[in-house]
Amino acid sequence: QEQLVESGGGSVQAGGSLRLSCAPSTYTVITSCMSWFRQSPGKEHERIALIDSDGGTTYADSVRGRFTISKDKNIMYLQMNSLKPEDTAMYYCAAGADCLRRYYLYPYRGQGTQVTVSP
Repeated sequence: QEQLVESGGGSVQAGGSLRLSCAPSTYTVITSCMSWFRQSPGKEHERIALIDSDGGTTYADSVRGRFTISKDKNIMYLQMNSLKPEDTAMYYCAAGADCLRRYYLYPYRGQGTQVTVSP
């Protein structure tokens, strides 16, 4: 059962923007480190951004300068600007006590939200 809920996905044209949100569904979710992953068909989950307990952020090269991760209380956001067709993917959030590289190692995960960017 997913314990994080993503929202904000949709379809946009290249150059457009979207803002994703990720909220815990229960108060027991540990949100010391929260990360955004994305998965394209036939590919593994790619970690694209994380925010740690001190507010420090890390971005994948593929999104740095275009995406901004933030957190307000226990809700995490991903502001996505200058979207490209190659950003098309299912976007997932994950959370836990530690920042991990692999999606399935996070104890708390969401069901995903689809982002589609057309040329």
